[in-house]
Amino acid sequence: MATAVKKSETVVTSEKTSKGAPKAAKIKITPKEGDVARLRIRVRAYEHKILDASVKQIMDTAIRYDVKFYGPVPLPTETKKYTVNRSAFIYKNAREQFEMRVHKRLIDILNPTPKIIEALTNLSLPSGVNIDVKMM
Repeated sequence: MATAVKKSETVVTSEKTSKGAPKAAKIKITPKEGDVARLRIRVRAYEHKILDASVKQIMDTAIRYDVKFYGPVPLPTETKKYTVNRSAFIYKNAREQFEMRVHKRLIDILNPTPKIIEALTNLSLPSGVNIDVKMM
């Protein structure tokens, strides 16, 4: 039951104008019936252990409902750095640096059924985990 995932393609052909210069004409090919619907889930958290546990819950749910999925794909960690003065007035050169790291993962579920969507919405995930879901 493996199907290839194809996106719409644009084919560029060249034609000659009246002056002999090449002119580009675009033909858009639309997706065919065999294309796959995807549910893209982006999971974000400050702590990687909580994030990995949440991703494991999502993957276990997908395996339980016998759905094909890609992932988890680790995305680049977003790091925010803040520099703060240690004291208020005299010791201007004494500073502290703090950083916040946001860890991210990506999961694609292929051909989601209404049962899997309902099961994913009813998951109880720990606090501090942010989930973005897109249908593609």
